[in-house]
Amino acid sequence: MRILLALLLIGLTIAGFATGSIDTLAEETSGTVAAPLVTVPRSETCLSAADLREAVADKRVIAPVAAIRAARQVIPRAEIQRARLCRNDETLVYLLTALRRDGQFVHVMVDATTGQVSGP
Repeated sequence: MRILLALLLIGLTIAGFATGSIDTLAEETSGTVAAPLVTVPRSETCLSAADLREAVADKRVIAPVAAIRAARQVIPRAEIQRARLCRNDETLVYLLTALRRDGQFVHVMVDATTGQVSGP
């Protein structure tokens, strides 16, 4: 009986997501901020997870959560898939990869010292 109830609940949840009647709790904004076009850093210039933790602990950069909050101001309903700390020229930036609701991946760069969105 419990298995049948669990399967029914899972089926209803999947049906709700498929029909769009279940929505995320992300807030809608009336407009989005257009970010200037900037070259995206290559993956070889990104720091390791240990270096990221060290930079956050030394207060050289903001926490990844703060960068994600800044990116959500530009793409409010997207789901952040990945956040990396990379070198871009002489500065450190967070390179965030987000999946929009229309299925498109978007890259957003956030300045790691100020928390300002600095690129696409």
